[in-house]
Amino acid sequence: MPRSLTAASNEGDQRDHQTTPARQPPAPQQSTTLSTAAPSLGEVPRDARTRHRYIDNPLLIGGKKFDLRLYVLITSFRPLKAYLFRMGFCRFCTVKYDASIQELDNMYVHLTNVSVQKHGGEYNSMHGGKLSVQNLRLYLESTRGKAVTERLFSSISWLIVHSLKAVNASPSLTSTTVNDRILKYKLIDNILSVVLPPDGVPDTRWNKVPSPEALGNFELLLDEDLAAQDEQPRRNDNRAHSSRWK
Repeated sequence: MPRSLTAASNEGDQRDHQTTPARQPPAPQQSTTLSTAAPSLGEVPRDARTRHRYIDNPLLIGGKKFDLRLYVLITSFRPLKAYLFRMGFCRFCTVKYDASIQELDNMYVHLTNVSVQKHGGEYNSMHGGKLSVQNLRLYLESTRGKAVTERLFSSISWLIVHSLKAVNASPSLTSTTVNDRILKYKLIDNILSVVLPPDGVPDTRWNKVPSPEALGNFELLLDEDLAAQDEQPRRNDNRAHSSRWK
């Protein structure tokens, strides 16, 4: 997330030629390296790393870089049914962000992975360098305003829906703190509640529409079935209105 949320939409094109390329391995949650060397023309890396533009002016909290760990449950791809777990969290670096060339190889400045940060001298094993998404929202509302924060989280939801073709097939469910263990226990418990019919017995005839109570900490991100059902009455209503003018 760029530091200036309002300028985020157009700054990329203006600075794309001068930003640092970064490459990450196919399992980024286990990454311990960040390569900034661009591969030569025609080179195909053996580890099939993903090359992308490195955001060199990220949003900082306490001067430190962070990322988001969000969990999305997909119960169907056709039609698409997706639920966002509300109890996500931020993962922080232990060393304050520094974009200088001298610190470019400092993993504790640039990589938020717990597998990296836990080896740093500033790592706190009590909270694991993590902050809940709820507290992130409160922080942003108090520093950037409610309207900006709402737009940001709405954009995140949009991004998730349009990124489902690149699903992480091996999300991290290991626990490093007590809060981690509680969160992931609730995550798994809520998943079972959403994907199983009310009687708890798998049934292919079930329409896979959980009750609001069964959602737990999940919130509906997108259900193409429900969207189509909502669209049909509007179409019929429009036809009815148009016929009155004939």
